[in-house]
Amino acid sequence: MGLSRFASRWLAAGAVVMLVGVALGAFGAHVATGRLTGRELEIFRTGVVYHQLHGLGLIAIALAGRDVDAAVGTLRIAAWLMLAGILLFSGSLYAMALGAPRGLGPATPLGGLSFMLSWALLAWSALQRRT
Repeated sequence: MGLSRFASRWLAAGAVVMLVGVALGAFGAHVATGRLTGRELEIFRTGVVYHQLHGLGLIAIALAGRDVDAAVGTLRIAAWLMLAGILLFSGSLYAMALGAPRGLGPATPLGGLSFMLSWALLAWSALQRRT
Protein backbone atom coordinates (compact mmCIF):
# COMPACT_ATOMS: atom_id res chain seq x y z
CA MET A 1 0.00 0.00 0.00
CA GLY A 2 1.32 3.45 -0.88
CA LEU A 3 1.68 6.38 1.44
CA SER A 4 -1.00 9.01 1.83
CA ARG A 5 -0.28 12.44 0.34
CA PHE A 6 0.12 13.73 3.89
CA ALA A 7 2.71 11.06 4.72
CA SER A 8 4.61 11.52 1.48
CA ARG A 9 4.90 15.26 1.93
CA TRP A 10 5.93 15.17 5.57
CA LEU A 11 8.31 12.26 5.01
CA ALA A 12 10.00 14.34 2.31
CA ALA A 13 10.04 17.38 4.61
CA GLY A 14 11.58 15.30 7.40
CA ALA A 15 14.25 14.00 5.04
CA VAL A 16 15.11 17.54 3.89
CA VAL A 17 15.24 18.73 7.51
CA MET A 18 17.64 15.87 8.29
CA LEU A 19 19.77 16.71 5.23
CA VAL A 20 20.06 20.32 6.37
CA GLY A 21 20.80 19.14 9.91
CA VAL A 22 23.69 16.99 8.71
CA ALA A 23 25.03 19.89 6.63
CA LEU A 24 24.81 22.26 9.61
CA GLY A 25 26.48 19.65 11.82
CA ALA A 26 29.34 19.40 9.33
CA PHE A 27 29.53 23.20 9.18
CA GLY A 28 29.77 23.33 12.97
CA ALA A 29 32.43 20.63 13.08
CA HIS A 30 34.59 21.83 10.21
CA VAL A 31 33.99 25.52 9.57
CA ALA A 32 32.74 27.02 12.81
CA THR A 33 35.33 25.31 15.00
CA GLY A 34 38.04 27.85 15.63
CA ARG A 35 35.80 30.74 14.57
CA LEU A 36 33.31 30.42 17.42
CA THR A 37 34.05 30.46 21.12
CA GLY A 38 33.57 27.23 23.02
CA ARG A 39 30.22 28.48 24.37
CA GLU A 40 29.02 29.57 20.91
CA LEU A 41 29.99 26.20 19.46
CA GLU A 42 28.12 24.45 22.27
CA ILE A 43 25.01 26.53 21.50
CA PHE A 44 25.35 25.73 17.79
CA ARG A 45 25.70 22.00 18.49
CA THR A 46 22.62 22.07 20.72
CA GLY A 47 20.73 23.56 17.78
CA VAL A 48 21.95 20.73 15.53
CA VAL A 49 20.95 18.02 18.01
CA TYR A 50 17.41 19.37 18.44
CA HIS A 51 17.18 20.02 14.70
CA GLN A 52 17.97 16.41 13.86
CA LEU A 53 15.91 14.86 16.64
CA HIS A 54 12.89 16.79 15.48
CA GLY A 55 13.59 15.97 11.84
CA LEU A 56 13.09 12.38 12.97
CA GLY A 57 9.95 13.61 14.73
CA LEU A 58 8.60 14.85 11.39
CA ILE A 59 9.30 11.42 9.93
CA ALA A 60 7.44 9.81 12.87
CA ILE A 61 4.45 12.08 12.23
CA ALA A 62 4.53 11.18 8.53
CA LEU A 63 4.56 7.48 9.35
CA ALA A 64 1.69 7.94 11.80
CA GLY A 65 -0.34 9.37 8.92
CA ARG A 66 0.81 6.89 6.29
CA ASP A 67 -2.60 5.26 5.83
CA VAL A 68 -4.71 8.34 6.23
CA ASP A 69 -5.82 9.87 2.94
CA ALA A 70 -6.59 13.26 4.41
CA ALA A 71 -4.48 13.22 7.57
CA VAL A 72 -6.25 13.79 10.81
CA GLY A 73 -6.12 17.48 11.72
CA THR A 74 -4.19 16.60 14.87
CA LEU A 75 -1.31 15.14 12.86
CA ARG A 76 -1.32 18.06 10.47
CA ILE A 77 -1.05 20.52 13.37
CA ALA A 78 1.63 18.37 15.01
CA ALA A 79 3.71 18.43 11.83
CA TRP A 80 3.50 22.21 11.45
CA LEU A 81 4.33 22.73 15.13
CA MET A 82 7.35 20.41 14.80
CA LEU A 83 8.60 22.38 11.81
CA ALA A 84 7.96 25.69 13.59
CA GLY A 85 9.88 24.39 16.59
CA ILE A 86 12.87 23.53 14.42
CA LEU A 87 12.87 26.98 12.86
CA LEU A 88 12.35 28.85 16.13
CA PHE A 89 14.41 26.75 18.54
CA SER A 90 17.32 25.58 16.41
CA GLY A 91 17.21 28.60 14.12
CA SER A 92 17.51 31.02 17.03
CA LEU A 93 20.39 29.02 18.52
CA TYR A 94 22.22 28.99 15.18
CA ALA A 95 21.70 32.71 14.75
CA MET A 96 22.82 33.62 18.28
CA ALA A 97 25.88 31.34 18.08
CA LEU A 98 26.85 33.11 14.88
CA GLY A 99 26.50 36.58 16.41
CA ALA A 100 22.86 37.61 16.09
CA PRO A 101 21.57 39.92 18.82
CA ARG A 102 20.55 38.22 22.06
CA GLY A 103 17.12 39.80 21.58
CA LEU A 104 16.40 36.80 19.40
CA GLY A 105 16.53 34.67 22.56
CA PRO A 106 12.75 34.61 23.22
CA ALA A 107 12.28 32.60 20.02
CA THR A 108 14.10 29.66 21.60
CA PRO A 109 11.54 28.83 24.32
CA LEU A 110 8.70 29.39 21.83
CA GLY A 111 10.34 26.75 19.66
CA GLY A 112 10.63 24.45 22.68
CA LEU A 113 6.94 24.95 23.41
CA SER A 114 6.17 24.13 19.77
CA PHE A 115 8.15 20.90 20.12
CA MET A 116 6.30 19.90 23.29
CA LEU A 117 2.88 20.63 21.79
CA SER A 118 3.77 18.70 18.67
CA TRP A 119 4.83 15.62 20.63
CA ALA A 120 1.69 15.88 22.77
CA LEU A 121 -0.50 16.01 19.65
CA LEU A 122 1.31 13.02 18.16
CA ALA A 123 0.68 11.07 21.37
CA TRP A 124 -2.97 12.18 21.41
CA SER A 125 -3.38 11.14 17.79
CA ALA A 126 -1.91 7.73 18.51
CA LEU A 127 -4.25 7.21 21.44
CA GLN A 128 -7.28 8.19 19.33
CA ARG A 129 -6.50 5.66 16.59
CA ARG A 130 -8.97 2.89 16.07
CA THR A 131 -7.84 -0.42 14.59
